[in-house]
Amino acid sequence: MPVLVEQDSKQAAAMTALLADGAHVVAGTDQLAAWMQSRPDEYVVVLGPDVPLRQAAEVADKLRTTHPSAGVVLIRHELTTSVFESAMSAGIPSVVAAGDTAGLRSAVDRARQTWEAIHGPATSIGGTGGKVITVFSPKGGVGKTTMAVNLALALASDPAKRVCIIDLDLAFGDVAITLQLIPEHTIDEAVGSETTLDFSLLRQLLTRHADNVMILAAPTIPDARDRIPASLVRRVVTTLRKHFDFVVIDTSPGFDEPVLQAFDETDELVLVATLDVPTVKNMKMALETLDLLDLVKENRHLVLNRADDEVGLSVHNVETILKQSVVAAIPSDMAVASSTNHGRPIVLGHPDSPVSQSIRQLAARLAGSELPTKSSGRRGLLRRHKRNGA
Repeated sequence: MPVLVEQDSKQAAAMTALLADGAHVVAGTDQLAAWMQSRPDEYVVVLGPDVPLRQAAEVADKLRTTHPSAGVVLIRHELTTSVFESAMSAGIPSVVAAGDTAGLRSAVDRARQTWEAIHGPATSIGGTGGKVITVFSPKGGVGKTTMAVNLALALASDPAKRVCIIDLDLAFGDVAITLQLIPEHTIDEAVGSETTLDFSLLRQLLTRHADNVMILAAPTIPDARDRIPASLVRRVVTTLRKHFDFVVIDTSPGFDEPVLQAFDETDELVLVATLDVPTVKNMKMALETLDLLDLVKENRHLVLNRADDEVGLSVHNVETILKQSVVAAIPSDMAVASSTNHGRPIVLGHPDSPVSQSIRQLAARLAGSELPTKSSGRRGLLRRHKRNGA
C-alpha cells in the first residue's frame, strides 16, 4: 500500500484521498523508518511537500537497499531545475507538483505496476485481515469505554500497527470525547450503503487521533441509533478489518442487534466487570446469554476494573461465581479520570502507572505478540485534528 510522509494534517488528508485504499500517513521520516521495517508489502512512499529535500534524498537512498522494489514519489510546491537534479541524484524516479492530482495518481500507479510485476498483485492486510477485539459489559459505569480506548492505544504502541476504534454505543458513545476529538463524520452517515460500502467511502468517515490510530465515531444524536441497521455494522467491521491490524469495538451495555453483529465478527472478547454484586450478577447473565448464542466461546477475557476496591468481594469470589478466570485485575487509580479529562488517556499520560502496565500486558495477550511495556513518548503530529482519512 502507499505510505505518505506529511506532517500537515490538511495536506495529508487531501493527498491520502487520492491514494489507494489502505494508504497510511506518517508525520516524519523517523516514523517512516519504523513503519517500513515491518511492512515489506508497501509499494510506494510518497514524500509530501513539507519533507526537506535532504531528508527525501536520504529516504530514497535507504529504500534502495531495504525496499528496492518500492517506488518513491516526491511532491514539491515548486518544480525547479535544482529539485529535479537533486531527485535524479538521489534516484527518485517521480517528481510531482503539489496539487497535480493526475500526476500523483499516475506516479503511484506506475509504482504499483512495477511492484506487482516483481511480487504479484498488491493487497491490503493479508488473509481475513486484522484482529477484531470487542470490549463489552452488560452494565454501565464499569469503565468499559476507558478500557477500550486505552487498550487500543496500547495496541498502537507498536508504530507499525494500524488501529481503528469503532464506537458502537450508538446512543451515548464517548470514544471521541474521551480522546478530545470533534469528529466531522460519524457511522450513521454510512446508512443506506449496507451492500455497497467499501473502504474508499468508509475512510472518509474516520477521524484521526494519531499517526496509526483512527476512530469511527458514534452518532451525535441518540435517536440516530434507530436508523443504523445491524447489516451496516457487519459491513463496517468486515471492511475495516481488511485495512487495520486491530479493530477495537466499544459497545453499548446490552445485547442489541448491532452488538450481536459485532460479536459475530469478534476474534477476542474483553468482558469488563467490577467488584460489586449487581455487576457480577449481570455479567453472569451475559455469559449465559453468550453461551446460549454460542458467541466467541473460546476467546473470552474477563477483566476486573478497580479490582483493589475493598467492597467485600474478591477476585476469587468473582471467578467462582462466573466460572471464568480473571485474566487482568486493573487497580484503582485517580490518575485514570484525570488523564481522561486532560485528553491523554492513562496509557499515554501515565505510562508507568500500574494501570497502564496492566492494560499493556492485556494488549500483548490479545495481540498474541510482544508490545512495548512503556509508552514510546511519541505524540502523533496529526493528533486532535478533525480532518479525516486513513
